[in-house]
Amino acid sequence: MSGVSNGPQNGPQNGPLWESRIPPSEPAAVKGGTWRIIRRGLPIILLIVICMVLMFATRAVERLFYGLRRPWSSVFPRFVSRNALRLMGVKLSVKGQPMRHHGAVVANHSTWLDIFVLNAVQRIFFVSKAEVANWPGIGTMAKATGTVFINRDRKEAAEQKRMFEERLHLGHKLLFFPEGTSSDSLRVLPFKPTLFAAFFTPELRDEVWIQPVTARYIAPEGQDVRFYGWWGDMEFGPSLVQVLKANPQGRVEVIFHDPIAVIDVKDRKEMAARCEASVRSGLPEIPAEYVDV
Repeated sequence: MSGVSNGPQNGPQNGPLWESRIPPSEPAAVKGGTWRIIRRGLPIILLIVICMVLMFATRAVERLFYGLRRPWSSVFPRFVSRNALRLMGVKLSVKGQPMRHHGAVVANHSTWLDIFVLNAVQRIFFVSKAEVANWPGIGTMAKATGTVFINRDRKEAAEQKRMFEERLHLGHKLLFFPEGTSSDSLRVLPFKPTLFAAFFTPELRDEVWIQPVTARYIAPEGQDVRFYGWWGDMEFGPSLVQVLKANPQGRVEVIFHDPIAVIDVKDRKEMAARCEASVRSGLPEIPAEYVDV
């Protein structure tokens, strides 16, 4: 509910999409798939609509007492996400603990499901590219849930720093995907160091921590191990339908790694490398047949 994926067919891209030399497999036939899509999809839509209305009403009152802080309305994205996963039948397990420090969370990006999964395990505010704010429907939801919109341009580093500093001082925990696009769920793409730069300014460096998080997807029995991945020119609609009709359903494991104090790291490139290594450590070795060479 909160946050916006940078994956395929979700709007304009700032960079190239990740492609694999092995095209996605056709999903196995599922008996009763159409009924399952309706049975799962309608309650999820209803859940989102009702909670959006309640969140808007809560935010209107909350703003009078807390301004930009969101102590009440920020519970809705987590409530929606946890229950949407239950309605889909996707099992969720967690290892480790969210950090208590002020700062940011970085995670691998495999699928549109990441938005539900990462919202379900802690209160966070996503960092998204600026143009998402103008997308019909999705932009409205993203703005309502407190997404931080940025232009990925080094010339705007000072403005990014100001926004991050403001939100961190409000007690908001920011989450971003340093890969810049989504993959097949089996791998972690190279982390881009650009967004880490804002945390190394004198105003933030001494007080901010960054926690790497791995989301590991396990495909339903009998399906392609990349079942939940979303990459290349894959469209959102068919991917959503595939997940909703899955039976049996798969699962996802979220792993919270040790947080890293920015003050203990030399620069943004070292931070990107350390976070990337931590996130990658949470995934098993890529099966030989899916290694891109």
